[in-house]
Amino acid sequence: MQGPVIGVLALQGAFEEHQKCLEQVGCRTVQVRTPQDLQGIDGLVLPGGESTAISLIGTNMRCKDTNKTMWMCLQDFCHSKPTWGTCAGMILLAEKCVGASAVIENGQALIGGVDILVCRNYFGSQISSFEMPTPVPPGCNKDDKPFPGVFIRAPAILSVGPDVDVLGRVTATPCRQAASVLNELERKIAAGENVVQMSVAVGDDDTKQACERKSRVPSDASVIVLPGASSTTDARDVICAVRRDNLLCTAFHPELTNDYRWHDYFMRMVQDSLEE
Repeated sequence: MQGPVIGVLALQGAFEEHQKCLEQVGCRTVQVRTPQDLQGIDGLVLPGGESTAISLIGTNMRCKDTNKTMWMCLQDFCHSKPTWGTCAGMILLAEKCVGASAVIENGQALIGGVDILVCRNYFGSQISSFEMPTPVPPGCNKDDKPFPGVFIRAPAILSVGPDVDVLGRVTATPCRQAASVLNELERKIAAGENVVQMSVAVGDDDTKQACERKSRVPSDASVIVLPGASSTTDARDVICAVRRDNLLCTAFHPELTNDYRWHDYFMRMVQDSLEE
């Protein structure tokens, strides 16, 4: 029996590494560069890379048959089929994001669908990349060795909505810029200031309208709760892996290891969806 066909968005980032891992666990893979490439695949991986660069590259692509933009086609796909975002790919799926200033962008996602608040570059710049033990995916024995989480300019998930399942947490100290932003954000929240602004993703008018129209999660910004910081190290208990229905997010890069457990877990998500 042949394995499922999983596409890997190949606009920018570590798409070939994901392909190799998926093929190791029995999947067939294709590179996705145009809306037409989404046809005939059973699942999709949005790889790590640079989320802004990925968004700019895909903005002007359109489906020949429907004239929909690449991002509109991706939204349609992710609405019903298994999709996994790693690092930058997770940012594309997140509904809320905080970056270089103490403001939460709501509705910022080009794809969206996962009610999470993400802090961009929580772990620092490229030269601050590191590896640390992270929880194993569901279905693994809890006594198994931890998964080697590779964090490269990685985001962290600060909070999740009620319909999002938390699959993994780590305790980690934010980089200096992220710590400053989060401290200022906490001060504003405590003072009752409005820290949420509506944001529109990069793209043409059709893409912007699609982002506003296709959001699948309720926008409730009235309560923002951030993970508390240690008084001695400033470390916070942040989330590194979540799932919402058919959407999976990891802040780290499983494709840069020789451990295929997360790729096997996603393959099982895809197989389960084909049996429904």
